[in-house]
Amino acid sequence: MNFIWQGPARRVLDAVLPPLCLGCGKIVETAGALCVGCWPGFSFISPPHCAQCGVPFSSDMGDQALCVDCLTRPPRFRRARAAMIYDDKSRRLGLPFKHGDRTDMARACGGWMARAGAELVAEADLVAPVPLHWRRLLTRRYNQALLLAKSVAREAAHPKLAPDLLRRQRWTGSQAGLKAKERRRNVRQAFEVHPRWMARLKGKSVLLVDDVLTTGRPSRLARRYWNGAGRVLWTC
Repeated sequence: MNFIWQGPARRVLDAVLPPLCLGCGKIVETAGALCVGCWPGFSFISPPHCAQCGVPFSSDMGDQALCVDCLTRPPRFRRARAAMIYDDKSRRLGLPFKHGDRTDMARACGGWMARAGAELVAEADLVAPVPLHWRRLLTRRYNQALLLAKSVAREAAHPKLAPDLLRRQRWTGSQAGLKAKERRRNVRQAFEVHPRWMARLKGKSVLLVDDVLTTGRPSRLARRYWNGAGRVLWTC
């Protein structure tokens, strides 16, 4: 019966509350989409990019090429991928989603993340979000990283969502405005693995999901590759 009424009900709902473009608010055919006018204005990341951190290259340097930052100061993660460059355009998506209760954006953003990091998703055993401190969760009422992680896991064939794999042990405040070294110091020992997951992590590949990847002070070459943004939006 649900399948019989799904089509008519969807059409009635779309007539009353039509799906709108996430970029400009114009009516679109599919909920959580960008219109044909907005799509070209967003800087989606695709190859060629750094094989480790995913920073986009201006020219093809090979599938295994690494950026200057990863060569000179290798990150502790194995690989990272992101959906788009964090610039003025994408900021209009990210800020309402993170601070403006626009949780409806999570499905589209998570879908972009899953496509950008398809090889990471395929290899992952667990998908886990970066947790919020309870004080932040109390004021915001939702963890945007968890919503994205759910969407990414939904796109995957087998990875299991582990929403409480990590716990935030202490309040760190905002990272905004801090330099790279200050950011690292600020979050030092701020996270721990939940005890109930400890035994199950052995030999597992974990995909950690967050909304923004911040590089702090990238090299001059990396800044050019990153369009001067220094950050990428919707990372996995």
